[in-house]
Amino acid sequence: MTHEEGFDYIIAFFMEQFEIPREKITLEARLLDDLGLDSIDALDMIGMFEAQYDIEVNEEELRSIRTVQHVIDFLVKAIP
Repeated sequence: MTHEEGFDYIIAFFMEQFEIPREKITLEARLLDDLGLDSIDALDMIGMFEAQYDIEVNEEELRSIRTVQHVIDFLVKAIP
């Protein structure tokens, strides 16, 4: 997955799963503060990624995911 593919995927994912308007989803957008996700939403998101892509997210990685860019960086690294 490239960064561009990751961003397109995340836009569609956030719009569908969390009903976030497209204009709010930027690389710099913070998951909690800007997009309105709570900790349960973030865990659900990670759980969906783990199930869909058969990957594991360790606790350290989970703590580092704060923005849309962090989510994309993680996915690009984790998915061949």
